[in-house]
Amino acid sequence: MEDLIYLDHAATTPVHAQVLEAMWPFFAQQYGNASASYPLAEQARAAADWAHAEIARQIGARPGEIVITSGGSESDNLAIKGVAFASRERGDHIITTQIEHHAVLRACQYLERSHGFRVTYLPVDHHGLVDLAALEQALDQRTMLVSVMLANNEVGTIQPVAEVAKLTRPRGIPLHCDAVQAIGQLPVDVATLGVDLLTISAHKCYGPKGVGALYVRRGTPLDPLIHGGHQERERRAGTENVAGMIGMARTLQLLEIPTAGAAPLARRFSAATLGVQALRDQLIAGVLRNVSGATLTGHPTERLANNASFCFRSVAGEAVLVALADHGIACSSGSACAAGEQEPSHVLTAMGIEAELAQTAVRFSLGLSNTPEQIDRVITLLAEVVGNLR
Repeated sequence: MEDLIYLDHAATTPVHAQVLEAMWPFFAQQYGNASASYPLAEQARAAADWAHAEIARQIGARPGEIVITSGGSESDNLAIKGVAFASRERGDHIITTQIEHHAVLRACQYLERSHGFRVTYLPVDHHGLVDLAALEQALDQRTMLVSVMLANNEVGTIQPVAEVAKLTRPRGIPLHCDAVQAIGQLPVDVATLGVDLLTISAHKCYGPKGVGALYVRRGTPLDPLIHGGHQERERRAGTENVAGMIGMARTLQLLEIPTAGAAPLARRFSAATLGVQALRDQLIAGVLRNVSGATLTGHPTERLANNASFCFRSVAGEAVLVALADHGIACSSGSACAAGEQEPSHVLTAMGIEAELAQTAVRFSLGLSNTPEQIDRVITLLAEVVGNLR
């Protein structure tokens, strides 16, 4: 749509032209199976090795600690189930938060229901921040995994993962972090965060769909979910998606601009990303000033640069989405994975927002193609739409 104003980048992003360019040869010319042994296959193997190394470099890891997957949901499932099944002798207790992505929550619920694991779901405050005191109290001698996301996909709140690691690391408890929304918005360094497993996905940051990665710190116990060949150091069987992993590596490269004189892992994000944050602030200020009954959800400052999420009292969020779509504005009511559900957002209810108000939620997630003029138009139309619906 030519006049589309796309404000759903947390759901997916367009593939960057340079990423497509990097991927194309591995569809058409260098299409060999990276597990074979002839020259065409060796080209693919070299490319796959480069992609592992580049993805690892971007998050401060070793190449052998990267497992390529089909995306964030598989990586989350591999982390949760893989550690649980590999650690049965150590314990049966998992700790996570009430506001995790469904890929984490439902994996934990499956382990509870079908395999007898115990799961503690930590509360959060009204901004969506995890309760560290509750985490410390929940840890016991049978705890064998903690999973806390880096940034929430619905309200954008950034979690104090490094503080969580200060509680888990001295006890030798593996810490998993879903960083799918944070990649491209925040510096992500596994050593700084102190995590043992970390999930990323390419299509949230201008890369292709169908490819993600799980960082697994050396020595972390992990059983594979998919059995078959010896790929990914026997942690994830299946013919390598070389084009996909090249696309993910290239998109992570494009997000990085090294700072002169900085340590190798230090990085700052481009002026374009800072520009997205400025647009976010423009949108938040404009909505709160011009739309009566609007409430910002999530932390006011510790939030993703591209996230502006609201509740609009006395108006259905789905009705707002439909009306905005009629004007060429694409946004969402929260997680794309929960679209169509009738229940209020589990994230908002965990934050103490009553069910009726939670049903009015709308999430705007901005990207590199948005402009100040688009944001002004969204603010104007949103005020009209909400007023008319009321």
